[in-house]
Parts: sequence; structure tokens; C-alpha cells
Amino acid sequence: MKKYPNTVIYPALFSQDDDGITVTFPDLPGCISCAQTDEEALAMARDALGAWIVATEDLDEPLPPPSRIAALRPGPGETVCLVDVWLPIFREERRSGSVKKNVTVPLWLNVLAERAGLNFSQVLQAGLKSSLGIQDR
Repeated sequence: MKKYPNTVIYPALFSQDDDGITVTFPDLPGCISCAQTDEEALAMARDALGAWIVATEDLDEPLPPPSRIAALRPGPGETVCLVDVWLPIFREERRSGSVKKNVTVPLWLNVLAERAGLNFSQVLQAGLKSSLGIQDR
């Protein structure tokens, strides 16, 4: 696996329009976000950048080098902004995220479990951990 940095900085184009702000990263295909205010646009840009970089890491692909600001030619209504992101937060979020699973249980068992106030997710997690021999820390 490649070694990736903990912090990256990429230039983004902030495009102001009547319906809000669109943020794109010229060096990162498909990395785009939208917002209503400047503050929200910067926050959303960081989220998009972090998610894009971590997804690229997961594929074990090289990161494209960031363009130099002087090389970018923003169009009308566009502003260049450097966006930085600290990646350990995004990496941890990806590792500790949850997935939704649909399960089928007999009707009678569902009725009893609901009457007992059981949390189905917690019970399933406990059962999976037990089956896999994983102990909570």
C-alpha cells in the first residue's frame, strides 16, 4: 500500500451563482460540492476533498499533484481558494462507519423483541461479535 500524507492542500474553484456556490477541484475529477454561503462552501469543500482523497487511498491509487494557483485561469464569477484537509479524521470515519443491513426474523420473535424493548442493531452486533469470538474492550 502506498504512503499517503496526513494533510493535503488543493486549489478549488468557487463559482458564485444566483442559486448558491459550486465548488470544484480542477485536479480531482468528480470532486464537487455546493453551498449557500461562503462559510458553508469552505466546509463542504473540505468534506468533499477529504472523502475524495480517502476513496483514492482505498483504491491504492496515486494522488494527483495539486495545480499551482498561478496556473489556474478562473472564469467569470469564479474565485480560486486553497482548501486544506487533515485526513486522519476522514480515515477514521470511513473505518468506523456503519452499514445498513436488512434482516428477516419470524413474526413471533419480532413481537417479543419489540415488547421487551430490545434494540435490534445492538442485539445483532452482540450476536455477530459472539459468533466471531470478538470481545468488547
